[in-house]
Amino acid sequence: MSETTPLTVGEVVSLLRRIAPNELAEPWDSNQLICGDPADPVRRVLLAVDPLPAVVDEAIETGVDMVITHHPLFLRGTDHVSATTSKGRSVHRLIRAGIALANAHTSWDSAAGGVADALAAAVGLTRTVVLSPSQADPELGIGRVGELAEPTTLRAFAQTVATVLPDCVPGLLVGGDLDAQVSRIAVSGGSGDSLLGAARAAGADVFVTADLRHHPATDHLAEGRPFLLCGTHWATEWVGLPPLATRLEAEAAAQGRRLTAQVSCVVTDAWTLRLSTGA
Repeated sequence: MSETTPLTVGEVVSLLRRIAPNELAEPWDSNQLICGDPADPVRRVLLAVDPLPAVVDEAIETGVDMVITHHPLFLRGTDHVSATTSKGRSVHRLIRAGIALANAHTSWDSAAGGVADALAAAVGLTRTVVLSPSQADPELGIGRVGELAEPTTLRAFAQTVATVLPDCVPGLLVGGDLDAQVSRIAVSGGSGDSLLGAARAAGADVFVTADLRHHPATDHLAEGRPFLLCGTHWATEWVGLPPLATRLEAEAAAQGRRLTAQVSCVVTDAWTLRLSTGA
């Protein structure tokens, strides 16, 4: 087949499932083609964390054929897609523009080279192992635990993490003894409350994650390590998009086809301003 023949939506979804197998997804999750005709041609895809209106705007403005997001549009299901809600309007706008939408959520969190591996690499970890193994493949799963090249202080490591994460208003929160030496690090993009115990059991000095709530975080720190670095959900998962773009282009090229994958830099965190409190 000629290399100028574009992939179809269905073929791109197949590439995505090979890279991020659905067997690795959590049972409650949704990873699928959300809208679009599997037979339609795809030359350019846009990768983003969230299928929010700002990402739909970008997709239409840049003229892509398909959007692949990390998060599903309807995680809990729905009984309508009428344009009376933001999500319904997004579906209608995408269909009118001829743009397909698919997602890879916890399947990409867990996959080889996915969000967990990307976050571990970004913060400088080596000799990584899985934090929460998948039942489908214990060698893969949610989160990673690894070692820094050399010990450092919590303060210095936090500064490194703040530098490698994409910029967003909330920034990075740090919990623990800032002058303590740390070397063994656990990471998990997105909400990390449920993995606090796993990070401690893994012997981590620090756990890098997001969306930590007050009571789980304070109760955890009262018992000691790992110290906590709390970024935002968007930032800690965005790091998985560039490697996904590279993999999609490479998989297409291996078939003698051409696919251009661009990464959205639209910040889809909810927060637009941070003010210091107090006098």
